This record gives sequence, structure tokens and C-alpha cells, in this order.
Amino acid sequence: MRIKYFSDTDTALLEFSDKEIAETKEINENIYIDLDREGNLVSMTIEHAMKQANLAELSYHLMEKSIV
Repeated sequence: MRIKYFSDTDTALLEFSDKEIAETKEINENIYIDLDREGNLVSMTIEHAMKQANLAELSYHLMEKSIV
């Protein structure tokens, strides 16, 4: 997964795979998703990203399955 932020347009692009985009769907006026031919998520675009996604703070947590 890659996250690209374009400060000149306040746009974030989250790339989940390198597959070819077959379709783009508008979720709302600020969020778009790109799907491959099988309907799998390829990427997501977030307009007005600082406000919509709180990009000023970004963290990553890998949640391991607990063994009991």
C-alpha cells in the first residue's frame, strides 16, 4: 500500500494494488474508489484530504492475532 499526498490540490491517493483500473465509483463528492475488472479495490482518492481524512496525523498498526 502506498499513500501519496498532493499538497497543491490537498488530495490523497491511497494505492492498494498495481492492477489496471476498470471502473471509478464516486462515494461522495470528496471520495472516489477505483476497481479492477473483478471489482477489487485498486485505489482511493480523497479530495480535501486534510479535513476529510485528518492526514496531519497518520499511523500504521499491524494487529497480530493473539494466541491464548
